[in-house]
Amino acid sequence: MTEVGSFNTVRLRLRPVRREDAARLFAIYGDPATQRFNPSGPLPDHEAANQLLQRWLSDWSDVGFGPWAVSERSDPETLIGFGGLSRLAYGDRLLPNLGYRFAVEAWGRGLATELAIAALRWAFDELGLAEVYGLVRPAHTASIRVLEKVGMTQVGTLDDAVPASLVYRVGRPP
Repeated sequence: MTEVGSFNTVRLRLRPVRREDAARLFAIYGDPATQRFNPSGPLPDHEAANQLLQRWLSDWSDVGFGPWAVSERSDPETLIGFGGLSRLAYGDRLLPNLGYRFAVEAWGRGLATELAIAALRWAFDELGLAEVYGLVRPAHTASIRVLEKVGMTQVGTLDDAVPASLVYRVGRPP
């Protein structure tokens, strides 16, 4: 039986997050390397990871989407990242946001692009969203390339840190 919100891409298995993902969430989001461009830095402890995970679980429950736990199809039990859609505050507005964070060992293989394509397809075809946003730090060139590869364009900035984050957007294809 397939879990609602779960599916496979060519190389990835995507499924909604679960409570038992907390330890792996902390391992990835607590790693200084994966948080290099995050102004608030790595998660400080397991409690912070549990709080983040609870927010994601609430999103799945409340709006029908949230970040996925990501593994490779060849090794579905080993989580290599988290990502997809979430609700993110852009000033005083909560907007659908495309985001991802992969363990260092998964970098440089195009997996973020594969995830982003799947997330946008999900957003537009399954959820019927009109638009999706992405927030990225100006120095994070790899993530900027991913957002641009999947058709997102910069539409402004958000004064959430110094320097301001770049705001990207893509609308539902006609």
